Amino acid sequence: MISRRSIALALTGLLLADPAWSTSASAVKMFDSDNDGTLDFAEVKKAAAALFAKLDPDHDGTLDVRELRGRLTAKELAAADPDHDGTLTLDEYLALVEQRFNAADPDHDGTLDAKELNSRAGRALLRLLR
Repeated sequence: MISRRSIALALTGLLLADPAWSTSASAVKMFDSDNDGTLDFAEVKKAAAALFAKLDPDHDGTLDVRELRGRLTAKELAAADPDHDGTLTLDEYLALVEQRFNAADPDHDGTLDAKELNSRAGRALLRLLR
């Protein structure tokens, strides 16, 4: 016999899991320009470049900690900043996006589906796209 506690735990798990899944699924819908149900790197790169332009209100071609708005920790920013100037250029930002895309693509098929975007690596990528 199934206890009330088991049912409550199962429902809690479903409720907690669903928002992350729907966020991943909505990201696929939002950025999937060819409507194939997955994101390839070209689609992700296009979204990242558009966001970079939006996050750069002073149009100096770089993003600093303030402009990144918590998308990266200080440690992540330092690792993604090869010239150590405390900012990311578009090329540096896209290199980080590509690194995270590859980490979120464990089957190396060149595309990400909602399940892959819901992984830890996928969520790290999505932080750079929102």
